[in-house]
Amino acid sequence: MLAIAPPGWGGVLLTGAVATLFISSGAYLVGMALGLAGALGKLSGFRPLRYTLNAYTTVVRAVPELILIVALYYAGTDGLNRILAWAGLGPIEVNGLVAAVAVLGFVQGAYMTEVLRGAILAIPVGQLEAAKAFGMRPTLRFRRIVLPALIPNALPGFANLWMSVIKDSALIAVVGYQELALAARVAASNTKQYMVFFLAAAVLYLLITIVSNMLFSAFEAYFRRGQRPVS
Repeated sequence: MLAIAPPGWGGVLLTGAVATLFISSGAYLVGMALGLAGALGKLSGFRPLRYTLNAYTTVVRAVPELILIVALYYAGTDGLNRILAWAGLGPIEVNGLVAAVAVLGFVQGAYMTEVLRGAILAIPVGQLEAAKAFGMRPTLRFRRIVLPALIPNALPGFANLWMSVIKDSALIAVVGYQELALAARVAASNTKQYMVFFLAAAVLYLLITIVSNMLFSAFEAYFRRGQRPVS
């Protein structure tokens, strides 16, 4: 039943695992870009922008991910088609993969905003003041001072959010895109061997988690090299 080639369903599960990693990676990068912009916006002195970002992070973190995914996918598609109709263009059907990455990335962006904001606030103020005293421009100050200092502070949060998006990718089944969880459900419903395929999916999720933990631990050790370990 778990053979790679048909009539086994192992190949379907592996394809679903690859789709899960692809969706999660894309959403993670989108979320990181949104989070960085959101963190810098929250720390800026522009109040309307701060209030808007506060509303974004509060709403996204308060509403369950499944509701957000369904609302953003269907409402977003409907809104886009209404705009196209108003412009005299025909309706379009949003690709499931694009929708999955965009919706999960939007959700991840709210959490990334808070992780990166906290990491920036953890940077000693003296370092930033010294950079200003040397006449560094904001972009140079960010590249040489802020970015190298925030990465070690943000890595634990990054690791948690990566694990979160891996699990949240299972919710994408509601928009009709097949990832690991849906692949396991399809295999189980066709063979009636629910325990076998859901356990196999759980093992694949566990393997992804173990490898991810090892990679993030290596990243943290690299970026914290030269720092005194906390006892």
